[in-house]
Amino acid sequence: MGELVDRAAQAYGSATAIRAKRGGQWQELSYVDLAARVHEVAAGLRAAGIRPGDRVGLLSETRPEWTVVDLAIAHCGAVCVPIYPTNSAAECEWVLSDSGARAVVYEDAAHLAKITEVRANLPELALVVCIEELDGLAVPGARRAPEPVRVSEPATIVYTSGTTGPPKGCLLTHANWRAALDSISGATTMGPGDAVYLYLPLAHLFARMVQLTTFECGATLCYFGGDVRQVVTELTEIRPTHLPSVPRLFEKVYRIASAQSLPPEQLAEAVRAAFGGRLREALTGAAPIAVEILEFFRDCGIPVYEAYGMTESTALISANVPGGVRLGTVGRPLPGIEVRIAEDGEVLAKGANVFPGYHHNESATAEALDGGWLHTGDLGALDEDGFLSITGRKKDIIITSGGKNLTPANIENDLRRSPWISHAVLHGDRRPFAVALITLDSEAVLPWARQRGLPEQIPLLAQHPEVRELIEQAVRRANANYAPPERIRGFAVLSADFSVAAGELTPTAKMRRSVINRRYAEVIDALYAQMC
Repeated sequence: MGELVDRAAQAYGSATAIRAKRGGQWQELSYVDLAARVHEVAAGLRAAGIRPGDRVGLLSETRPEWTVVDLAIAHCGAVCVPIYPTNSAAECEWVLSDSGARAVVYEDAAHLAKITEVRANLPELALVVCIEELDGLAVPGARRAPEPVRVSEPATIVYTSGTTGPPKGCLLTHANWRAALDSISGATTMGPGDAVYLYLPLAHLFARMVQLTTFECGATLCYFGGDVRQVVTELTEIRPTHLPSVPRLFEKVYRIASAQSLPPEQLAEAVRAAFGGRLREALTGAAPIAVEILEFFRDCGIPVYEAYGMTESTALISANVPGGVRLGTVGRPLPGIEVRIAEDGEVLAKGANVFPGYHHNESATAEALDGGWLHTGDLGALDEDGFLSITGRKKDIIITSGGKNLTPANIENDLRRSPWISHAVLHGDRRPFAVALITLDSEAVLPWARQRGLPEQIPLLAQHPEVRELIEQAVRRANANYAPPERIRGFAVLSADFSVAAGELTPTAKMRRSVINRRYAEVIDALYAQMC
């Protein structure tokens, strides 16, 4: 992977590789200049003692310097270890300690404080560098070939955000990266002249794969300015042709658009304009998205392609692609990847993109890999045309005391189609029936409350009869899709939404069910006590 930036510079030369906002103005960096900067920073890392195989932590928000450091680490033959900026000091310690990091590059004072708090427990950590001070690390004008590495050697260790237990370090080799890039590059229309807008965290492999695919294809990677409130404004400025995103963005646009009373053609034009007017390929993953939302964007002239994968598969396993779409599925397996369904319904995947195992965790590796087949932990099905559908998580299956198996993700996703609901968590394991914990979407509920003269505070609204009626309607609509034993019989509206800071969500916004179950055990027990 250390050769990627040099190959791109040779192929695309003065074309724009990076566009980023600085001081309110969009600034550009060509492929040639990006490669030069990577060489300079790589030389600085070598001078500071970084050798092939060394682990280097990278603790920063998404920004161009993240990319430069990532590519420079690869150029040194070292191993990049991304760290989520939202990680606590203890979580940072775990990643740096477990990986054996010799260096860490951080972004700001808050990140440095976390490292300083635990540094005494990190005897191998020799170098701590601020990403804002790369000029002091870089060696101006440095130029040399990347360090030779074997394709079987680790290129990165990515710690899964983990809904249970400490994060596991996924070893991904240079061969894994190459296989994944070959699969994805052949499935996208991206090429020179295209613009890719990136606001997702580069610590997540999905965003990192987008980064490398952009350079592989010769397009321009456009970084958000760091303020998610400015994403809509920046989309109209950048006018991207490609947009990777989690479903949340598309869900919010759909809700806002659905509330408008415009003729269909005007509405479609307004939606296209909101994304800059040039968007021809959007990619969504990491969580399910409702079919009606995909249909809406398709009808607006913006195809949103749903994809599926995980860190252990180097980001992707399957995807809907131009010319190969079936809404409600996550597409066909990408080239070079095999998928089959186990007898218990689990999705298994095999290919050169599948990781060799977890760092320092043989037992977890043995659970995940069997004869080269990756056990994804997801339940799914393949149709007659090879399109894959994901129906839930194997470990999340609820078995009621009556023996009924429930897949919580299905009804939870149906509940989240309501504009009033942010999160929903189903409960019912070894219980007589299912109940749900529900949090309110403040962006929808607060304006609604303001119009009615109700208190504009979520804790008060969570207890208000009119709000409860809104949620009851949403529950009734969701229940209509299920047989009586599968329906929600009771629910509680919580006084605060789930968050990463509170530990209820992973950095990629997945619910930590075990944390939520423990935290709200009394609320759950009270629901059953009221109804039994």
